Amino acid sequence: MLAHMPKPDSPVVVIKPSLRHERAALKAGATIVAGVDEAGRGPLAGPVVVAAVILDHRRVPKGLDDSKRLTAEIREELFAEIVAKATVSVVAAPPAIIAARNIRGATLWAMTRAVLNLSMAPDHVLVDGRDVPPGLPVTGQAIIDGDALSVSIAAASIIAKVTRDRMCQIMHRDTPDFGFAGHKGYSTPEHLKALKTFGPSRHHRMDFAPCIAAAERTLFD
Repeated sequence: MLAHMPKPDSPVVVIKPSLRHERAALKAGATIVAGVDEAGRGPLAGPVVVAAVILDHRRVPKGLDDSKRLTAEIREELFAEIVAKATVSVVAAPPAIIAARNIRGATLWAMTRAVLNLSMAPDHVLVDGRDVPPGLPVTGQAIIDGDALSVSIAAASIIAKVTRDRMCQIMHRDTPDFGFAGHKGYSTPEHLKALKTFGPSRHHRMDFAPCIAAAERTLFD
């Protein structure tokens, strides 16, 4: 009896963003399609940033991809190219709005405003994630992992990520003890240690549990 031979590893297929969703919307009757994505839902500090982008399909920058799959250097290069070739809108929801609306509500609020602030009005919107933001004057389509599937959403993810990273640099200069330039507000061991040592700064999200706990420790120490 022949011994069982392990099957060779299956090749990893990397899906790249395309114009498939945009073309489907155009075929269905849309004329101008925008992509929407956010950066910064998970951090303990700083804003959640949303970008809306309308690409010129004749001048789509090469190399668009989910911002998480790109290096910081490539994101910066693509950011400049997107701004030069596309219609772009950016809205940031600060910690006060996150506290008032919760992170999901603040993200949807910023998404709606980013679309409304575009200088060219779209008639269909592709949104990364599970939710179409309320209050849109046009039709919308939520696409899970949209930043890896749609070039318009991928472009928005790059604009949002680079904008938020730049804002974290400003936060770092304002409160250098927290190291925002490195961890971008995420709950790294370094950040949690600084939060425990110094208490929350004015950039922290005071409705997030680690920030609440740090504030209480500061109050009772």
